[in-house]
Amino acid sequence: MLRLTILAALLVPFSWAATKPVVVRAARMFDSVHGRIVSPGVVVVSDGKIAGVGADAKIPAGAETVDLGDATLMPGFIDAHTHLSMMYSDDWKQSFIDELRKPVAEQTLDAIANLRVTLMAGFTTVRDVGSAHEMDVSLRDAAREGLIPGPRMLVAVHAIGSTGGHCDDTAGFRQGLFAEPGPSDGVINGPDDARKAVRIAVKYGADVIKTCATGGVLSLTDEVDTAQLSQEELNALVSEAHSLHRKTAAHAHGATGAKRAIRAGIDSIEHGSFLDDEALHMMKERGTYFVPTLMAPWWIGDRLEHGIYYPPAIAEKARAAIRAVNQTFQKALEMGIQIGLGTDAAVYPHGRNAHEFVLMSGLGMRPEAALQAGTIVDANLLGIANQIGSLEAGKSADVVAVPGNPVEDIMRVEHVFFVMKQGVVYRNDMETATAR
Repeated sequence: MLRLTILAALLVPFSWAATKPVVVRAARMFDSVHGRIVSPGVVVVSDGKIAGVGADAKIPAGAETVDLGDATLMPGFIDAHTHLSMMYSDDWKQSFIDELRKPVAEQTLDAIANLRVTLMAGFTTVRDVGSAHEMDVSLRDAAREGLIPGPRMLVAVHAIGSTGGHCDDTAGFRQGLFAEPGPSDGVINGPDDARKAVRIAVKYGADVIKTCATGGVLSLTDEVDTAQLSQEELNALVSEAHSLHRKTAAHAHGATGAKRAIRAGIDSIEHGSFLDDEALHMMKERGTYFVPTLMAPWWIGDRLEHGIYYPPAIAEKARAAIRAVNQTFQKALEMGIQIGLGTDAAVYPHGRNAHEFVLMSGLGMRPEAALQAGTIVDANLLGIANQIGSLEAGKSADVVAVPGNPVEDIMRVEHVFFVMKQGVVYRNDMETATAR
């Protein structure tokens, strides 16, 4: 316990928890509920909660003031698709070696840096949708207890998929090298296995159930758009998860697998590169969220252009997904499908999550709507909009600030300089500069 506390102090260059009410001021703030900028920016914080906002907010006697000047206050950002226990690397071979060589405890310690840079980028909440060895549970709990700096985490324990599919981590290796995985590892065959896998995940700490309904880009042995779970398996999985009050997310590039997941009642489709018009209409009718993770294909495309090595089969799948996903996103936007922000962090270097706002805006989404996607829309998707996602009295004091006006220049979101989570300030570059 003492070592973790010392490590937290070393990893956070600036943090303090207010012992009295604090008033955070700026020129403006973002009203995520209505999708608009309002002035002035005033957020009153007491005991880790928002006590009031706006010009009419009651200022408690003796409150401390933090004046951030020509900036915009925003709700803490939310990323609905991360893998914080996974390390980014351009070196595929070394990544495989590290996963096999390093003890789980060491891998978990490595991941602390991922949590830190994500929080410092303004993301105070994430949904983590794929880990191993319950590392995500340990990281979630340590961040929640304040032992390490990191965002609020909703975790999946591990993703659930079919034998040989995208969620089977032993696919691509010779038979007999690893023990054949089963429901305890998130690998299923049949509806009964699906229910068992959900129950096991929840038993060991899952807040959300993630499944792989189709093949993936970065898996070695499957085609990216193939359906990998039957309708009966997905029906059982979603039904069991919802019975246990857990929301569900489906990795689904291909239309057939996505439509099976949508019919089963899945809460969100992740990636969705090759969704057809029927799938999109089904999502619109049923209120299924779309989390397009634009950062992943954007980053892989950039790496391929710069000659970074990917196995040939993966490079081919990546190029196909890159060609398709932008058009799918624009169709979903035109149809009015609920679009949340998720990035697939670990496919690219952790901490660059905010570029997703820029990519969404670049494909035609209004900046205000993009900002809503990464705040109130994601909060609704995660089922915790009563706690986070907007600057409203009674909600957690998760506040970030960016210079200027992000609606006029969306790239401002990549320059977060103030981060407060639950009333604790983890970053204030203005204060740090003054202290120097």
